[in-house]
Amino acid sequence: MRNLFKVFITLFLTATFLNANSLKEKFEVDGYSVELTSKRDLSAGSNEFFAKITKDGKEVNDAQLRAKFFMPEMPGMPYMEHEGVGSLEANQYRFVINFCMDGTWQYHLRFKTVDEKVHSIKSSVSF
Repeated sequence: MRNLFKVFITLFLTATFLNANSLKEKFEVDGYSVELTSKRDLSAGSNEFFAKITKDGKEVNDAQLRAKFFMPEMPGMPYMEHEGVGSLEANQYRFVINFCMDGTWQYHLRFKTVDEKVHSIKSSVSF
């Protein structure tokens, strides 16, 4: 019985580690390159994200960045949403998102540049 329990725990932990992924996505929008990353695997709870914005190979350090992660309403579950505001740290924008559960979360990443134009990216993450 003990060995069966050990095997079950080992399989569970292996599946958990193989399923978890840190985020690294690149986007092109309106002549800007945006790289969205996380340093650790995404999970329920607090997650730290970093967005690096460049245009023509030069870093953009004067934008205002906002992110909204949400999970649509499903049978038996309400609509869930969390927003983060990017703060510039070491030439990249840092923000924190709190996922209340595992699953597929859609997100909108928006940034406003000094010319007052708003640029938007839509995608999703699963964990």
